[in-house]
Amino acid sequence: MRTTVIVAGMAAICFSALVGLKAAPPQEQPASAPTFSKDVAPILFKNCTHCHRPGEVAPMSLLTYKDARPWAKAIQAAVLTGVMPPWHADPAHGEFANDRRLSDPDKNTIAAWVSAGAPEGNPADVPPPPKYVDGWQIGEPDVVFEMAEDYPVPAKGVVEYEWMYIPTNFDKATYVQALEIRPGNRKLVHHVLAYYRAKSDAQRVPVLLFDSERQRPPVPSASGLRPRRTDTTPARLIATYAPGTLPQVFPAGTALRLEAGGVLELQMHYSTSGTAGTDRTKIGLILSKDPAPVEVLASHFFNATLRLPARATDVRVDAGVAFQQDATVWGLFPHTHLRGKKWEYRLALPDGTERVILSVPKYDFNWQTYYMFREPLRVPKGSRIVSSAWYDNSTRNASNPDPNVDVSWGDQTWEEMQYTGLLYSAGAPARVAVEAGRTAGN
Repeated sequence: MRTTVIVAGMAAICFSALVGLKAAPPQEQPASAPTFSKDVAPILFKNCTHCHRPGEVAPMSLLTYKDARPWAKAIQAAVLTGVMPPWHADPAHGEFANDRRLSDPDKNTIAAWVSAGAPEGNPADVPPPPKYVDGWQIGEPDVVFEMAEDYPVPAKGVVEYEWMYIPTNFDKATYVQALEIRPGNRKLVHHVLAYYRAKSDAQRVPVLLFDSERQRPPVPSASGLRPRRTDTTPARLIATYAPGTLPQVFPAGTALRLEAGGVLELQMHYSTSGTAGTDRTKIGLILSKDPAPVEVLASHFFNATLRLPARATDVRVDAGVAFQQDATVWGLFPHTHLRGKKWEYRLALPDGTERVILSVPKYDFNWQTYYMFREPLRVPKGSRIVSSAWYDNSTRNASNPDPNVDVSWGDQTWEEMQYTGLLYSAGAPARVAVEAGRTAGN
């Protein structure tokens, strides 16, 4: 899901084009000018410091005036151009609980603050900063699982997919409200897919029907030192780490169910960086405190037959999933590699009507997001969700690894994918109101 030419870490690129925009010297400001302490700090605390703090992926902290002042002009430029906070869904098609966009008043406040010389104001006006748990964005996990040993990554070359196995030893079904995959070395971890395999899952009835011809499992390009085990026990995708993704936090009143006796399977994809290193990835879980949560199921659908001709500027690839019973859809996660440029999702109802439920007109590989519906979709039996992804395999695409080759499905970022993550529940639970605050992918 990323080549070594991509800047490591989701926020490391956010200000890359703006690094030279240091703040102007202080100017005489009107008495009514916004100040950092009273006006700007609350905006940053609410929207930015989740990532812009020490130890996280952003390239600078914005927790204090001293931290933020040198970047004032860069902050203004990023906010006014929409680079920050990152959000790529078209507001004309749906509302999303984890929409990261700043309101116009907040944008205007930041712009006015910078234009006035970025004054500090009275330090006593700064509200208490958010409380964060060092090393975790979800807060202190109830349970932490970790790879058994460090994995050595060479300085150069291609590292094929590896599979790490971690027994959970759960003695009963466990409901999880939040999951976070925490790489031990972000410079080397390209992506992680966390699967859960438990024998009792074999009795669970699926409610999805995939486009069978397109939905065949892709064949990995090669086997790593730790290939996936051959096992007939079903494996369910439960969490993802990739550029721009944030922890999986499920809507209030819902949770992911993990059956007793299961094993976590981590599909690890490492990228070399020119310097050898090691990684020991962790996954943290916060358990649901709800006595009877609505179960969220994690799945995916994709088109593994895609083929992009060399130098083609606009290739569309579709995939679909049908629902064998009524369902509630919580969120969608579009994923391509470097040639992907936009996405669209349509809900087709049994009566033949269709509507766009998500549009990502400027897909950005560096910011991969689970788009969580503010009002979850009630999907009647017999409906389909159809995904369409468009690709640019030409020289116009500055990120294109090689415009002179035909491209097909593949694990490596110089290849391509048409993949969608899907969070849904069977049936139409009564409690389907998504909390307007932080949810999965935010």
